[in-house]
Amino acid sequence: MNKARFPDLIVNGETVTHADIAAEAQNHTGPKGKPGIAWRKAAHALTVRMLLLQEARKRGMTADCRELSPGRFETEEEALIRGLLETEINVNTPTQDAVYAEWAHDPSRFRAPPLWEVSHILIACDPRDEVERDKTRSRAEELAIRATSGNEDFAELARAHSDCGSRANGGQLGQMSPGDAVPEFESALRQMADREVSASPVLTRHGWHVIRMDAVAYGDTLPFDAVKPQIAAAMEKAAWAHASRSFVGALMAKADISGLPKQPE
Repeated sequence: MNKARFPDLIVNGETVTHADIAAEAQNHTGPKGKPGIAWRKAAHALTVRMLLLQEARKRGMTADCRELSPGRFETEEEALIRGLLETEINVNTPTQDAVYAEWAHDPSRFRAPPLWEVSHILIACDPRDEVERDKTRSRAEELAIRATSGNEDFAELARAHSDCGSRANGGQLGQMSPGDAVPEFESALRQMADREVSASPVLTRHGWHVIRMDAVAYGDTLPFDAVKPQIAAAMEKAAWAHASRSFVGALMAKADISGLPKQPE
């Protein structure tokens, strides 16, 4: 990406260097071939960080670095930002009536975990290797077409082509529940119906998967008392996020900022 396209980013007289934005951009994603999206996201993230640090220092706050895990502590800047937000943002615990109203709006959203009976064909690859990824995708797509045609037995295809040890069992992985698979695989399972075969292969860190949902058992709707704490926590978290966005928005509105690219969608 041509960094010269972006002017220097200056926040209330302090410059955010291109090197800092480039480093932060590694933590953000964007469409293939459009690195400018990640750059813009990084610029906005660093602008917010600088505004919060400036506000904390303006208030004369000092860093109280907490231990995050054994031997690992917050940085001074992390502690300052946390302290500022804890001081500024106060969110009330939602009332039981509000929590009940959230549950009653659509109780079917709150279910016991589903149980999936799954088979797959794995075409192994390193997804970070673009050439290998594209080459193996063609093979996986061909197998997906064959598996969905109804003319060939899925188990036989798995035995002949899968790179997973489950090939010996015709690709059967057995029963799975949430948390048993990598996120991309689980996300695909949540979209599939009983006896469905994935029309397109699913990419995970292991490679490409052609998935068959052998059976699915959806969890029962949970009663209010069973999910009340989780709903209350989610509502409080959402309220905190809204309040923090409002606080940051107010800081940005009164700040002198130049060189900040348009926020990506």
